[in-house]
Amino acid sequence: MDVFSLTIGISIVIFVVIGGYSGRSVKRLDDYFVAGRKAPTILILGTLVASVMSTSIFMGEAAFTYEGQFGAYMLFPGIAVTGYMLGAVFFGVYLRRSRAPTVADYFGQRFQSRRLQQFAGFTIILGLGGYLLIVTQGASLLLSDITGLPFASSLIIAWLSYTLFTLYSGSKGVIVTDTLMFLLFMSATLVFVAFVVDGFGGLKASVADLTLIEEKAGIASWTGIIGPGTGWPTAIDYVIWAVVIDIAWALVYAVGPWQASRHLMARNEHVVLRAAILACFCVILLQMLVYGMGGLMNLAKVDISPPETVLIWAAQSLVPEFLGALLIAGIIAAALSSASTFLSLVGFSISNDMGSKPLSLTLGTTRKIMLVTSVIVLVCCYFFPPNIFWFMLFIGTVFASSWGPVGLMSIWSAGITKDAALWGMASGFFMNVIPATIDYLGIYTMPEYYPPVIGTVVSLLVIFVISARTTVTRDEKVYRLRLHQPPAIDLDAREIRKTLLAPMGLIAYGCVMPWVMLTYYVKPYQLSTGELLADGSINWSTGEALITLTFFMLHVPLALMVMKVIRDRYNPSSNTNQKILRKASLRRGHN
Repeated sequence: MDVFSLTIGISIVIFVVIGGYSGRSVKRLDDYFVAGRKAPTILILGTLVASVMSTSIFMGEAAFTYEGQFGAYMLFPGIAVTGYMLGAVFFGVYLRRSRAPTVADYFGQRFQSRRLQQFAGFTIILGLGGYLLIVTQGASLLLSDITGLPFASSLIIAWLSYTLFTLYSGSKGVIVTDTLMFLLFMSATLVFVAFVVDGFGGLKASVADLTLIEEKAGIASWTGIIGPGTGWPTAIDYVIWAVVIDIAWALVYAVGPWQASRHLMARNEHVVLRAAILACFCVILLQMLVYGMGGLMNLAKVDISPPETVLIWAAQSLVPEFLGALLIAGIIAAALSSASTFLSLVGFSISNDMGSKPLSLTLGTTRKIMLVTSVIVLVCCYFFPPNIFWFMLFIGTVFASSWGPVGLMSIWSAGITKDAALWGMASGFFMNVIPATIDYLGIYTMPEYYPPVIGTVVSLLVIFVISARTTVTRDEKVYRLRLHQPPAIDLDAREIRKTLLAPMGLIAYGCVMPWVMLTYYVKPYQLSTGELLADGSINWSTGEALITLTFFMLHVPLALMVMKVIRDRYNPSSNTNQKILRKASLRRGHN
């Protein structure tokens, strides 16, 4: 057995053993569904990052930058990741207050509508079930390629790797193994990137050399390669595409079920806020490392085929064998962590959200439903052809258009009704999926960002029209008002000070990053392209220079706004919160 196979095998065994051991403390459904609502910041952070980082990032997105969008992906300020912070502040903490076992269950409780809960559960099963197929097949194909095992054998290994502990331990096993997997692929990626960049002569030299590759002229510019043969005829076309897609993914990070559901497990609301803001840092760092490596691999070889294997090729060709094995083990861990999250969410929705009326669930029944769900996934993975991109139409941005408007308005709108919520979610879902399907089948070609925009606009229109024709019930009003009362335990000045450190870190990031990008990217780029001014200073008339300022313009104001919201919301001295604290004190006295 070679080093690659041995390293992957050892890492999988460790995940299965630790994930299974976590299940020893699972005694109740609350433990199984939401980890007993006791998870600390590190576990929520780990599962937030691990559940979104999968083979689609390490392979698909790395291929994207390798083929031409290196500069664009490196220079844009990370609009999407702000969804973590804004989602936690304006949705996640309220979701946790509901104490629902699933996000779909929250919608059912908020609007007193079993039909809405069922439809939300349906979108989870269809969307995340499709994503589960993709990441399982991706991990299986990678295992097969690295170890030489047949696809069927690799599929069973990958399937067992996440099914065993997810089935037994539920959310407790998922968040523990997610955190371990996050630490593995984060550390492996950091060391790998440092080694490769040093081999290329450092970051400045790497950027300068990349601009000189004739086969991919423009790859390091602020738009990447655009024009004939690409999806973006002009620079403005690329900017519109990038901004719209990033905003859609910000909504996904804010309310998407595999992200928002993590908040249900947090120990308290300060954990929700800290973990989400720290996730902004970790995800954008990982993305820049992975995207950067994808593009810089052109310095070693410009014709890697298929391009999705660019990091796999680098792991096998450019670094010491053990380091390459760790990176590949990390990529497989990223796939398995996403798979365990998707399996748990799909299984939970089938057991909790889909019946015509709430079931009297037991821990044993839920595990049986999870097992049947997992077996169905295994069979589908074997018989459906790999790389079934059609399923991708049902994930990601579809939750932005179907869940985004309803999720945020469920907290911030006093006028949205249960019928409006149901038909708003349904219209947003189908008016995203139908245009995407039409485009995929070649019936009518449209820009990639059209489906989420169409779905979101239609969803909002439907919500406003139906809300104007229906009435909010008293139960809905009371439930929403209760969501806006912070728990007394979170009205703690010391906790507030600790939580505010996270957005302060984001302010520091927004201030430092323009200097970092100007020093290590823009100046070497302009030196290589001849755009640097005669006195050696940066030419501010270029897109590459100007776009570095967006780091400050985006992250600093948002972080300041979040700091104000946190202070105001949890201030124990405010009149409203003083009443909450007095009521809590009276209840403790009676007990």
